[in-house]
Amino acid sequence: MESKMVIVFGFVVAVFLQSAAAQTGHVVGDSIGWTIPQSGAQGYVTWAASNKFVVGDTLVFNFATNAHDVQEVPKASFDSCSSENPIGTAITTGPANITLTSAGDHYYICTYGRHCQSGQKLAITVSAASPGAAPSVPPPPSTTNTPPTTPSPTSNDPAACEPVPAPSPSMSGVPTVNTTPGSLPPLGSSSHVVLASFVLSSLALVVERNRAR
Repeated sequence: MESKMVIVFGFVVAVFLQSAAAQTGHVVGDSIGWTIPQSGAQGYVTWAASNKFVVGDTLVFNFATNAHDVQEVPKASFDSCSSENPIGTAITTGPANITLTSAGDHYYICTYGRHCQSGQKLAITVSAASPGAAPSVPPPPSTTNTPPTTPSPTSNDPAACEPVPAPSPSMSGVPTVNTTPGSLPPLGSSSHVVLASFVLSSLALVVERNRAR
């Protein structure tokens, strides 16, 4: 029972760490923030091209309150720098954090004066979260006992008819864990998953040793 609780706890920790690691915060424009770029609209085009956006990531718009705002709009409004047909409500208090909740193209503009026409506009493409990203968790130790081996009844040796007892498991009934290189379950590429799996394996080993005492 204790082993199962350790396995469940370790899985929850691993999933939490993987989820936290998967989310990325993107500071729009990096050091220039959300403002009218000196290079015009190309400034944010270049910034967007250098980043990869995934569902669950966050856009951070750094700007001074009452100097700029952030409004998501459809492509037509983005191209014409129009605040018509807005998507949601404009954010007027900076800095503003926007979580990307859906895949596809997303468009943002500043509706103050002619800021958008001067290049304060951002278009990004968001990818769906990669499937199968759940971290690998070592399976619980097997508790299946090997049944006794009965020799063939055709043997003429009476001693051979006696059942052969199964090998005695190590550590007072606790099955031996195979530590042959390459036999461990694959770990995820994330360092958070490696840490969670290591903690899980250590906890499971402690529980098994306590049960053997």
